[in-house]
Amino acid sequence: MLVNVKFYKIFLIGLFLLFSFNLSANEKTKIISQLKSLNSLEFTFNQIINDKTEKGSCLLEFPGKLKCEYFDDKKKELIINKKRLAITQKRYNKTYYYPISKSPFLNILYKEKLLEIVKAGEIEKENQIIKLTYLDENEINILFDRKTLDLKGWKIIDQYNNNINFSLNIVSKNDIYQKGTFKIPEIN
Repeated sequence: MLVNVKFYKIFLIGLFLLFSFNLSANEKTKIISQLKSLNSLEFTFNQIINDKTEKGSCLLEFPGKLKCEYFDDKKKELIINKKRLAITQKRYNKTYYYPISKSPFLNILYKEKLLEIVKAGEIEKENQIIKLTYLDENEINILFDRKTLDLKGWKIIDQYNNNINFSLNIVSKNDIYQKGTFKIPEIN
């Protein structure tokens, strides 16, 4: 009788683990499918870098294009177009240029890299969020809505060791943007 109870407990634990793994694998498959059909996103965001909070809205187009307007007094605009990043402070008419070769943005801006992260990452469920953790040179945590499986944000450490928590709310998907939307400003 004691052997049967132990076997039954082991069987239930094994069944639970198998079921949990299947749920995670199924959610991963659904996230991958949704990402594959995604060409662009429009979203609003809250970004916390260390303890400083910034808000704004962005347009993201795969592969490698991002334009964000910050809701701040400097009227900051960030544009990434493949391999270059420009941050313009419109209030001061000043633009700063940066290479993005080492930027963690590359992991989000290229669908193939994002899919690789999802496939290789470990899923953890927290309340209404699915947290996908990927370990490479740095840890990347990508967050998805548990019900819709929409991208909700990410947590990364950038090349300057800043902790970046980026949360987003999707406004629209798969819009087509006008030519020139992601044009890097000329050097001033």
